[in-house]
Amino acid sequence: MTSAFDHGPGAEPTYELPSGWPTAEAQATAVQERLRGSVLVGGDLPAPGSGTGAVVGVDVAYDDERGVVAAAAVALDPRGLAVVGEATAVGRVTFPYVPGLLAFREIPAVLDALGTLHRLGHRPEVVVCDGYGLAHPRRFGLASHLGVLTGLPTIGVAKNPFTFTHEAPGRRRGQWSSLLDGAEEVGRALRTQDGVKPVFVSVGHRVTLAVACAYALHLARDYRLPETTRRADALCRQALVGA
Repeated sequence: MTSAFDHGPGAEPTYELPSGWPTAEAQATAVQERLRGSVLVGGDLPAPGSGTGAVVGVDVAYDDERGVVAAAAVALDPRGLAVVGEATAVGRVTFPYVPGLLAFREIPAVLDALGTLHRLGHRPEVVVCDGYGLAHPRRFGLASHLGVLTGLPTIGVAKNPFTFTHEAPGRRRGQWSSLLDGAEEVGRALRTQDGVKPVFVSVGHRVTLAVACAYALHLARDYRLPETTRRADALCRQALVGA
């Protein structure tokens, strides 16, 4: 299946919000059903820590009383994980809170932040999202949606398993268990630090599940959450306070 958002090899990423962005649940669900077949599982990402492009984390924060959303995109050097670039975007919340449709609340501001980061000279080699990719009821969570729209490799690393089941992984860093929808593996519960709660990794776009887990583990060098998520979370909260 192809879509208007297919990106050929070597194509420049796209950071423009598609026209007719949904504002209602039925429209949004239809978009997910239409675009889910555009997700690519595979690709040729370099091994974690060996690439030359930035590893970018994105996250959002909300002020529901004011109806404001702030997004952050933070570029890290893939080797030492030092921050090499930052960008934020603040906008109005234009979509209601509906589980499974959070991408429609978050993507407009995330695309703005990624576009600013790109103009500052930081092209992501991979984008790590605080959320889901294929570990989604329609197999089209935020990470997958963002990947299809931009053409970038994306990974979903979530704090909770959403509606799926898993066995507890071993207690040592790097051990994992399958995140299951019935018999289908939609992601993995990955232990990033000895004895801490796992994170839940899934393919977003243009990456395999094994490579996605390897990146999550590399980025969670010192803490449970990837450094991409930790940095982006702090930055979008700062942007929200100043909005």
